[in-house]
Amino acid sequence: MRPHRFGLTLISAVASLSVCLSAGSASALAPHGASPVAAASSAAPSRTAPGARSLTALTDLFAERLLVADKVAAAKYGTTTPIDDPVREKAILDDVAARAVGLGLDPDAVTAVFRDQIEANKLVQRGLYARWDAHPEERPTERPDLVKEVRPVLDRITTQLLSALQETESLRAGASCGPRLRVAALWSAIGHRLDRLHGQGLERALPSVCAPKP
Repeated sequence: MRPHRFGLTLISAVASLSVCLSAGSASALAPHGASPVAAASSAAPSRTAPGARSLTALTDLFAERLLVADKVAAAKYGTTTPIDDPVREKAILDDVAARAVGLGLDPDAVTAVFRDQIEANKLVQRGLYARWDAHPEERPTERPDLVKEVRPVLDRITTQLLSALQETESLRAGASCGPRLRVAALWSAIGHRLDRLHGQGLERALPSVCAPKP
């Protein structure tokens, strides 16, 4: 498969969507003529900042889950197994809703976050299918076992995501959640060397993380 080379898509998106804290936008804080990468980085808090670190723990898991989509796609591509699996998706959402209650979390909010992860994963799978259709030489040469190889990894990430959602509950309810989440996503995209397709998937994974404002 093609290596996950990080493109400028997510960085540009983060910059254009005003990667900012309360002090102002990335473009306002960046030196004249700075690139989008430099602009976003100058506006971003250090990865060691408490808020950023907490949300990056979430976005790192989102990115990791998206990379597992490659194996899911490789397992399904060329078979009769569809990308959409409503039965499996419902089982996942019902499970995380029940586990959310045990963690003292809003099950509807947690379900929304995981629904976004599922849709992001499918976005990547569809993109990979299109890539492999257009470039047969890039098609996977091995077919992973969904049950034995892939799902245990996804189950482990699910447990970690639930813990991360619990740990970041107050932060996700804060007014700065949106900008900080974008910065965290940028760090995760760079750290995991996401290509353009996986960067788009990461964008799709974000909408339900921050609590809606009244």
